Amino acid sequence: MNELFKESEAKMKKTVEVIQSELAAVRAGRANPAVLDKIKIDYYGVMTPVSQIGSVSIPEPRTLVIQPWDASALKAVEKAIMSSDLGINPGNDGKVIRLNFPQLTEERRKELIKQIHKTGEDGKVAIRNLRRDANERLKTMKKKSEITEDDLKSMEKDVQDITDKYCKEIDEMVVIKEKELMAV
Repeated sequence: MNELFKESEAKMKKTVEVIQSELAAVRAGRANPAVLDKIKIDYYGVMTPVSQIGSVSIPEPRTLVIQPWDASALKAVEKAIMSSDLGINPGNDGKVIRLNFPQLTEERRKELIKQIHKTGEDGKVAIRNLRRDANERLKTMKKKSEITEDDLKSMEKDVQDITDKYCKEIDEMVVIKEKELMAV
């Protein structure tokens, strides 16, 4: 039974980590290297994240500078950024690529807020599905007479408590990201 809780909680924790990384990748008007996490280039036949191709620095609050360790990868990185959904045109000076993040418009902020709320809700749905799976396993154990009715009720409450904990964590992350987006 402890194994059931540990397994369910580990899966819920992993779900929260995934949601956290998805929220980090949402562009908030200031430079954040996490926006590059999903952009990959074909580097000698291997799809490689841009962050592993070179160094990424933030010289100014609204500027990211990517300096590939291999100068031959510069064009590929630039092309990958242009074809991504970042919505930013990279500046290439032959040695580094500069990404200047423009100020977000009110309309774009509202779109991004809808997006982060949907991401948060998707995460909570995934956690609730994990709760349902755990509860079904508990009911199966009850049917096989491995646990008593009282044990079942107690364990369902414990599963609900960890579900509530992780749903609250996701809500808090969404609120923080929303504040970040609304800050001008």
